[in-house]
Amino acid sequence: MDKPRQGFWGLWNISFGFLGIQIGFALQNANMSRIFQTLGAELESLPALWIAAPLTGLLVQPIIGHLSDRTWLGKLGRRRPYFLAGATLAALALLLMPESTVLWVSVLLLWVLDASINVSMEPFRAFVGDMLRRDQHSVGYAVQTFFIGVGAVVGSAFPYLLDHLGVANTAPAGSIPDTVRYSFWAGGIVFFLSVLWTVLTTREYAPAEMAAFVDADTATDGPDTQALLAARSYLGSEVWVGLGVALAMLVAELGLAKEMYLLAALLAAYGLASAAAIALARAGRSNNMLAHIVGDFSGMPPVMKKLALVQFFSWAALFIMWINTTPVVAQVMFGSTDTTSAAYQEGGNWVGLLFAVQNGVAAVAALTLLPWLSKRLGQARTHSVCLVIGAAGFASFLVLRDPQALLVSEIAIGIAWASILAMPYAILASNLPQAKLGIYMGLFNVFVVVPQLLVATVMGSIMAAFFPGAPIWTMAFAAAAWLLAALAMLRVAREVRA
Repeated sequence: MDKPRQGFWGLWNISFGFLGIQIGFALQNANMSRIFQTLGAELESLPALWIAAPLTGLLVQPIIGHLSDRTWLGKLGRRRPYFLAGATLAALALLLMPESTVLWVSVLLLWVLDASINVSMEPFRAFVGDMLRRDQHSVGYAVQTFFIGVGAVVGSAFPYLLDHLGVANTAPAGSIPDTVRYSFWAGGIVFFLSVLWTVLTTREYAPAEMAAFVDADTATDGPDTQALLAARSYLGSEVWVGLGVALAMLVAELGLAKEMYLLAALLAAYGLASAAAIALARAGRSNNMLAHIVGDFSGMPPVMKKLALVQFFSWAALFIMWINTTPVVAQVMFGSTDTTSAAYQEGGNWVGLLFAVQNGVAAVAALTLLPWLSKRLGQARTHSVCLVIGAAGFASFLVLRDPQALLVSEIAIGIAWASILAMPYAILASNLPQAKLGIYMGLFNVFVVVPQLLVATVMGSIMAAFFPGAPIWTMAFAAAAWLLAALAMLRVAREVRA
């Protein structure tokens, strides 16, 4: 028995909530460096301040994925309770963010905002797989990418549009401009209402219905990850702890950036968590969250392992872009590093417009270019081609000096962004056990988060040592990362189901 085929409005309602999620995400991405610098942050400290975003995703998404696989609240369903809870908290954070007057408050609110976005966003990835039959996965994630693109256009362009409507785009030192303030307030309201639309217009399949829908190759939970976990030795755990301790010692010995201590702590923490999970599995106490998450992580399907490397390089480049585009454009194209100057704020608004173009291109490409390419090249090779196009967009920052010319760069980056948002998830949804779709989607986010943590902890030290005061060179790192991702994607083709 297969799931009913969804028509246009079914596809629309399933993913409409992502419109608000991406508006919140876009406001964060385009404006947090601006807010941090306005409140006194130095350029070299931006990666460390941004670390809240990937760290919360690392912790929140696997937990929410595990819980949502096991949740059923009657009419409210399996994934929708998490949509609603995350949207409520994120809307509050967006309303409060522009009222920050000191740096630490804005950093704290970024933690709350990103954690809340992740609570809503992670179940949406699994929701498409839950609600759609396998032959609709590609179009389902394409529609989701369309809403991501539209939401990002709206969120990114808000300050620019308000400026042209006469809203004040400058403010005294230490104050956030009204263009940013009003944008965050509007974004919080739209975030909540769009997610509420999906909650009210969809009905999730009950556990008994889901059991009837699964086909032969997704009917089980996959391999017995708890048995595999119990059979593992503690050597791997000891290696992770050792790496964490060694890195912490190197930070102290070589005087590396203090943010590296966080990376060391995460390595050691994973080693300890895996050791505890192995002990629990050996004792037969596998019915707990820690054992399930560690077991499923170590027992990932082959296609997911290969896609993990692609995600690693893809998201390293994206995080470099979000942190550094505003400083690069303001300094190189608008000639200012003074956050109180009209030139800097004009550069910040232009970055918002560039991101809007990038995401508008992604929205169009998701429904036009990607289906056309994937029919001819297959999903894996399509993704590889799009990443190469995006790498060229990043590389062009090194030679262009006209802000208008960067619109072409963003078209190339937008094509790659569309593919990053659609292709890996469509491939996963068609190749993972249905009963573990939530936890695997959450664990897949680890490979979105870890590269961001590395960028946040390492990039500042690299730039300070080799390119002080010249953030333009971060775009070369981003271009190289996407080229590596394109090469890694070629290995995925042999694992993908037709």
